[in-house]
Amino acid sequence: MNTGDNMSPTPYDDINLFLQVFLNDVRSVLSDYFIGMYLYGSLATDDFDANRSDIDFLVVTSEELPESLISDLKTMHTRIYESGLEWATRLEGAYIPIDAIRVYNPTGPACPLVNKNKLFNQNEFLVARPATNWVINRHVLYTSGVVITGPPLQTIIDPVRPEQLKEAVLASLRNDWTPWVYNSDLFLGTGYQPFVVLSMCRALYTLEHGTVASKLRSAEWAIANSDRKWTNIINQAMSWHDGDPPGDTGQTQEFIRYVLTEAGL
Repeated sequence: MNTGDNMSPTPYDDINLFLQVFLNDVRSVLSDYFIGMYLYGSLATDDFDANRSDIDFLVVTSEELPESLISDLKTMHTRIYESGLEWATRLEGAYIPIDAIRVYNPTGPACPLVNKNKLFNQNEFLVARPATNWVINRHVLYTSGVVITGPPLQTIIDPVRPEQLKEAVLASLRNDWTPWVYNSDLFLGTGYQPFVVLSMCRALYTLEHGTVASKLRSAEWAIANSDRKWTNIINQAMSWHDGDPPGDTGQTQEFIRYVLTEAGL
């Protein structure tokens, strides 16, 4: 059951105003394909920092979108990105059919995705299968996701078991993060280095507890429960904001190796 639009989905008036514009644009493009819009990420986990965070969104559609609508969505996102609106460059999310959002399927349908490319400091629109991190995103949506409009998330997403979360983290460490140990060029994008450190902290937390905490809560836990040699680089990542210099890349690569070892990889 759709309970109507949530006009104040976040504690931030400027973000709420932007989200209303975004919602209206998405509805206009998708029409009858539109089912609901939701927030996950830092806005759902009380971890939002206006100086560093993105707006992570999920749009649920009634079915896979035809190519013509995907083209219209891409045009819409380009227009939003170039609009000059505050937060227009901070969108990251996905358009996923309702049949595909309930349980993560690595061989499921390709979907329109909006990702923040930190290397070029711009959004990119692509059509691809959602990556393994959507196991974690689905857990956040199920447990603390914000409904802007649409049916309750617990009616369209199945709960994610602790072992599924751990498996997803292991797969991500193995497939996505191991290359960072050997390629320092991957750190060149704005904000990548602190993002990597906080992501490693959250991976450790999930492997230990079988659940997902915010990056900052995970970082605080990691400082208290891992080798003290990582304290400075974790503290630096926690306090980093746009415009600050990144932390040490070599030490960050050592931290990734430490996390991989702790994970048994």
